[in-house]
Amino acid sequence: MKIYNIKEKLEFLEEVATLTQEEWGNKSYTKMQKEEKIKKKMEKIKNNLNNPNYCKLILVDNNTLVGFVSIFEHDSSEREDLTPWYATLYIKEKYRGMGLSKVLNDAIINEAQKRQFQKIYLKTYLVNFYEKYGFLYMETLNNGERLYVKNLK
Repeated sequence: MKIYNIKEKLEFLEEVATLTQEEWGNKSYTKMQKEEKIKKKMEKIKNNLNNPNYCKLILVDNNTLVGFVSIFEHDSSEREDLTPWYATLYIKEKYRGMGLSKVLNDAIINEAQKRQFQKIYLKTYLVNFYEKYGFLYMETLNNGERLYVKNLK
């Protein structure tokens, strides 16, 4: 297995956008709405490829996408004062339970440190998951998601 920046492997762009929509998108969208969202997601990723506050890493095994993780400049309308954000940690179901989320976590934290970020934030409904990666609980957002921070110094 190998980790790549998505800009090195754009052949996985549509699959990443599709999985992102399936995991975090509105489940009640029609097929046409989902296709439009996927197309917009692909454009958004392409438009951000040279943004220093954006990064999408993918984990690939024998030319098969296994998972991905991102750094976003903004990921919360409630806390626009915070940046950057750790987001979209995703491992395909058949690869779960193999420690691969830690592999992607370590890679994105390393990338954030290379970019000299002092802290990184994330929001999630998960409890007792990101704490094992050194994230500290800050508060619960109005939508019920928990806000975390990780010091990168």
